[in-house]
Amino acid sequence: MSSTDETVQPRALLSRRAAETVAALFTGAIGATVVIGSREYGTGWDSSGPQPGAFPFYVGLIIVAASLVNLVRGALAGAGPVFVDRLQARQAASFFLPIVAFVVLTVTLGIYVGAALYLFGVMVFQGGYRWWTALAVSLGVALFFFVVLERWFQVPLLKGPLEAALGIY
Repeated sequence: MSSTDETVQPRALLSRRAAETVAALFTGAIGATVVIGSREYGTGWDSSGPQPGAFPFYVGLIIVAASLVNLVRGALAGAGPVFVDRLQARQAASFFLPIVAFVVLTVTLGIYVGAALYLFGVMVFQGGYRWWTALAVSLGVALFFFVVLERWFQVPLLKGPLEAALGIY
């Protein structure tokens, strides 16, 4: 068998064992937080029945127990297949990072400016549109939603410094 006949395995960025371990630790931490928080409200029974923290306490215990089972199963399973390789991580980042940028832009510049910048960037860099087409669409969409939401339905959304400078409240 020659080296060209062999299948090339993708280089693992994250193994399945590591992913399962992280997920089990994360869900276990959530369950432990629920258990600890529910103890503030009482987890036993009183004359009127269960105390307010009883149900969340037992749900938290179930989450912790299931997380421990998943942690042990993941440790015993071996390395396993690749969970995420470099190409998959790059594809996920190309989707996730613009969303993060949109959230940051929305918080700092307002929803309409953030949406216009997000649409412009995604259309140009991911969609391959010409910049003037992306500019027209992104400004048109932002203006459309401003008119529909702010003027017609009178639903005020998050505004930033540009809207304040233009006197749009």
